[in-house]
Amino acid sequence: MVTITELSAQYRLPEAFIRQLLPLLGEEADAFFASYHQPYERGIRFRDKRIPLPASALPGSIPYAPNAFYLKQDSNAGMLPLHDAGAYYIQEPSAMAAAAVLCPQANDIVLDFCAAPGGKSTQLASLAPLKLLVCNEPIPSRAQVLSGNIERMGISNAIVTCAYPDQLALKWPGLFDKILVDAPCSGEGMFRRHPEAILEWSPQSPERCHERQVQILSEAAKMLRAGGRMVFSTCTFNGIENENTVDFFLKAHPNFRLIPIQAAGLPAAPNGMLRLWPHRFRGEGHFIALLEKLYALPEEVQPAGGAALPAPDKASLSLFSDFKRDLGLDVQPNVQQGSRLFHVPAFLPPLDCIRVLRMGLHVGEIKGKIFIPDHALALAVPAGKTFEADEGMSVSYLHGDTLPCAEALRGYYAVSYMGYPLGFGKASGGQMKNHYPKGLRR
Repeated sequence: MVTITELSAQYRLPEAFIRQLLPLLGEEADAFFASYHQPYERGIRFRDKRIPLPASALPGSIPYAPNAFYLKQDSNAGMLPLHDAGAYYIQEPSAMAAAAVLCPQANDIVLDFCAAPGGKSTQLASLAPLKLLVCNEPIPSRAQVLSGNIERMGISNAIVTCAYPDQLALKWPGLFDKILVDAPCSGEGMFRRHPEAILEWSPQSPERCHERQVQILSEAAKMLRAGGRMVFSTCTFNGIENENTVDFFLKAHPNFRLIPIQAAGLPAAPNGMLRLWPHRFRGEGHFIALLEKLYALPEEVQPAGGAALPAPDKASLSLFSDFKRDLGLDVQPNVQQGSRLFHVPAFLPPLDCIRVLRMGLHVGEIKGKIFIPDHALALAVPAGKTFEADEGMSVSYLHGDTLPCAEALRGYYAVSYMGYPLGFGKASGGQMKNHYPKGLRR
């Protein structure tokens, strides 16, 4: 019989990690450890039904996520202009399962509580026309990445916040129909994909993460309406962070219950807790629990008033109307803050004392008597006036270069590649001046 020390040396895994895992695996231990000698899976979700990559790069569809496919290991899809245009989001296949289980419906108000870098948020936005999607990340640097991915994927019905769980729970009791808590964890399920994560793991990691997860779930529970559903997910294997966290939460919250998981393309979990193992499933390790709130507590009352935001003034709307007509855009700003125009969802929760990085769609800014469009507008709203670039020109555009164009072209254009907008350009004298944001250029 192979010893734990021998397994540790063979697979370069901590002995303590193997010791805690063996009781969970039973007779499947050999198959599980053998999976570490197999390449990890990559996945990709397309923005819509268009598939702009060759079929040879996509070895099979992912059955539980619309417009999603496995992606070949050697694909350079992340380096192509299509990626910058938001044509797709590259995401580990198992990571797509949590949003599929939560299954938001039309007009739901949804919270992605631990949202960075944005894979699950962008997936939630694609599954149904939501009334509002709130994407929260308490760490500022990660929140900026999250905001950038919401913009890149052209999502206009979301707000991105940077707040700790207790701050949001205090402001938004009973507000949400669905909540996704993809909780911080020890990351054991990602050891195959990110071997460097092994160095950050210790025997104490699971217990520390469990304590943090319980705190986060408790705050999330306050924000779910009666009858609403919450998914708790991790990318780790141990029972301390998974079943034990759920059991601890349920004992402290008798107004919640587990409900069976039955999502097309995923294994059924009648007890409401689903484990995805890399030797059984085409993806990395993941855990998902589906919870339902039976009733609200007296203090969990949805706030009566939403955010009161100033409407645009007539002069600003007039300047935008000229731009809108010229570009052939179907959007109308409904909020103005200083010189900046926004189109925000019809419903917004109270936002005072909460740091908001992104609020709906950033339309543009008034500078003097000129309207300057925001980059987000190009990515979110199809334009009738476009300048189609080939691959070489697209790479140059993303680098920040001026592009050659016909002498007859004048004014703003949505610069696009293969029909996907990259950003704005402004034509004059045979040149397309580059308006791609300097912070995004590569």
